[in-house]
Amino acid sequence: MASYNKVILVGNLTRDPQLSYLPSQTPVCEIGLAVNRRWRDKDGQTREDVCFVDCRCYGRQAETLNQYMRKGRQILVDGRLELDQWETPDGQKRSRHRVFIESFQFLDGGQGRGGGAGGGGGYQQAPSGGRPAQAPADGGYRQGAPAQEPQMPDMGDEDIPF
Repeated sequence: MASYNKVILVGNLTRDPQLSYLPSQTPVCEIGLAVNRRWRDKDGQTREDVCFVDCRCYGRQAETLNQYMRKGRQILVDGRLELDQWETPDGQKRSRHRVFIESFQFLDGGQGRGGGAGGGGGYQQAPSGGRPAQAPADGGYRQGAPAQEPQMPDMGDEDIPF
């Protein structure tokens, strides 16, 4: 039987990225996303749900997210769903789903939200099939060139053609 595991989300960071390192010195970044959904109920009232999603990435992507993203910034993530399972010190079994980020793109350009990156940067992990045990010499990741934001000419009210 065939299977397919793909997640694409657009949301806002719920907290600043948390960067840490594995014993192999591979960078790991964890972020939280808030993804909103708006709809009208049967009475015509606008309703909204928020879904909070934990996400994780490794390597150069982790460093890039940590460097440029801050709480409140908007991002598109593309990845796959993973199940984390563990046992607490008192013996209870726990689990949660998390998105393993395979690529991402900054969406809001960082104006007024505490970020420093220009918008439009897209980053994609090289195919590996799973978490890296250690970082390859070249990083194992490729980075797309960030798109340049168009420079708007200085214009006064008299320059507007309407």
